[in-house]
Amino acid sequence: MNNELSFPRYLLSKQSVDDRALNKDVFQALRSSLPERPLRIIEVGGGIGTMVKRLIQWDVLRKAEYILVDEMAENIEYAAAWIPQWAQGSGLSVERSEKNQLRVFDDVRDVQIRLECADVFDFIQKNKAPADLLIAHAFLDLLPMPESLSNLLTLTSSLAWLTLNFDGVTSLEPLINKELDEKIEALYHLTMEERPTGGDSKCGRNLFAHIQTAGANILAAGSSDWVVYGIKGKYPQDEEYFLHFILHFFEESLSSSPELDKTEFATWLEKRRAQIQQGYLTYIAHQLDFLITK
Repeated sequence: MNNELSFPRYLLSKQSVDDRALNKDVFQALRSSLPERPLRIIEVGGGIGTMVKRLIQWDVLRKAEYILVDEMAENIEYAAAWIPQWAQGSGLSVERSEKNQLRVFDDVRDVQIRLECADVFDFIQKNKAPADLLIAHAFLDLLPMPESLSNLLTLTSSLAWLTLNFDGVTSLEPLINKELDEKIEALYHLTMEERPTGGDSKCGRNLFAHIQTAGANILAAGSSDWVVYGIKGKYPQDEEYFLHFILHFFEESLSSSPELDKTEFATWLEKRRAQIQQGYLTYIAHQLDFLITK
């Protein structure tokens, strides 16, 4: 299956997983904290636009300017084609003034979407006006902390919604071999710490201190765990693909690890893939959501 793996499709496949995971109390705090006037929103690491879709569908956005920043050209290109497709499929009108400038609207909603292919820290340097809301979704655990947070917060005049921050627990059930499973999990988390670009396998819990250091205040916080399981041998939506991609992350991160026997690891991956195909694998990742204000 690895030859067919597509990162934009992975981002599509995790929509339903993220929908369940997002902390509903933190989300309600966001909804009640947003001003009534037209909003300016900046999302960093915005991928293919699944969050702007979610916020329109969940009736959070009425009148808004939404700037989506992502450094992967593949994601921005996909978003430019995909956003109009889902919008029109949902009965919304779409206008495109430029390739990466879209207007999604109907009688009650009018959202201007700008897609920016840029490194987030380059974008920070050139951004002229801070947003009412900064969104960082499943992104902060990839960055060097705490210095990145202070830089990111210059993009907002008030609110930041920081979601799906990984927090040190990965669980694949049922166990294949307790000792091996625990070793693979520990090594996988270690690769997050050793990324040259930064990263933190306990980003979620550490954000409590980082937010304070950055001079911001927490309005709401709570868990946002990914929980994926089969029902009668089938996964909902495209979550089988999502699980295969998670195993791809494991394989990519650990295939050259001197700590693992290559044959033993290959057999482990094979067994896990078979569990997915049978709808038998349960996957849990512990994460935390925050709504903060400057």
